[in-house]
Amino acid sequence: MRVLVTADTFSGVWTYSRELVAGLITHGAQVTLVSFGEIPLPHQTSWMDGLHGLEYRPTAFRLEWMQEGEQDFEAAQEYLCSVIRDVRPDFLHLNHLSFGALPVPTPRLVTAHGDVITWWLSIHGHEPAPSEWLTWYRGTMIAGLRRAEAVVTTSRWMQQMLRVAYGDGFEGHIIPSGRNPIYFNPFVTKEESVLAIGRLWDSGKQVSLLTQHSHGLPVCIVGADNPIPAPPVPIRADVRVSTGECEISVKGAQTESQLRSLYSKSTIFAATSRYEPTGMATIEAAFSRCALVANDTEVYREMWGDAALYFERNSAESLSEILTQLDGDRELARLYGTRAYNRARERFTARRMVDDYQRLYRRLRPPRIAAA
Repeated sequence: MRVLVTADTFSGVWTYSRELVAGLITHGAQVTLVSFGEIPLPHQTSWMDGLHGLEYRPTAFRLEWMQEGEQDFEAAQEYLCSVIRDVRPDFLHLNHLSFGALPVPTPRLVTAHGDVITWWLSIHGHEPAPSEWLTWYRGTMIAGLRRAEAVVTTSRWMQQMLRVAYGDGFEGHIIPSGRNPIYFNPFVTKEESVLAIGRLWDSGKQVSLLTQHSHGLPVCIVGADNPIPAPPVPIRADVRVSTGECEISVKGAQTESQLRSLYSKSTIFAATSRYEPTGMATIEAAFSRCALVANDTEVYREMWGDAALYFERNSAESLSEILTQLDGDRELARLYGTRAYNRARERFTARRMVDDYQRLYRRLRPPRIAAA
């Protein structure tokens, strides 16, 4: 089986694609991976070493949500079509909804990793103001959803958000995100601290909730989502931020090894996001045996059930109360760390994700040939 997979290097899509591609090749598939957004740095592609059966084609086409991305979209589609004609894949696995309407007969699925309109709805409670660009963007997304044989989301919540934003004209499937547990260490002695990931100004991640009260526990915020290469000379980029109520440690971008160490040493992971289309950070924290303290949203409830503690939606005060409770009851924190770890092992492994995708590939209907 030959599969063409699209990815981008700006977000968790790259990590997601890494797990997917490695898993497919392990199962004997031949994979052509095409990336968009930026040409990746060597440390971002080192995982490809030794993956026999992978052909990688990086591009610098801008994505549809970027400034001037609309201008690149037609050329990016034409390039993808040329690759498809060249490698003749059996399936297209498109990690961009916008490419779902490619004018080729090859069966395809699209996976939703987030989009402008569902983000806006989640953050602001209403759609963005009408504009010429938004009309183009919405039409492109609707066409991609409707043309795909399958539209995959990582949660029922995200599937419903897509239906609210773009209508019901697609066949939805739910396959949770997955990570390989081997990348994380759940057995390091914890240092009784709180970890969060997100930029302080990001209203979607809203890690700023942690800055509004004192919690008793040390708090560390990693202000960048993607790992960076190890610098030749160690540098210290930590800063202390005081808000009058408390002090927190803010770190810049971390290497993969540094992130793994932070996860493994932290007792608690604060999942403060109000928009979470994939939940990847909470999965990584759970595989590190962190207790999850999550914003009380539908998606976190769906993912973690009784394996997490929940603070009142978007409430800094409620978050602080739960962190204080865990600070005073270390056994409870260890219990919830174990609960999160066990649930991740049951539901969020890369192996399970890849197995689910392979079953879906086999179920795809014959290609619908677009009308001339």
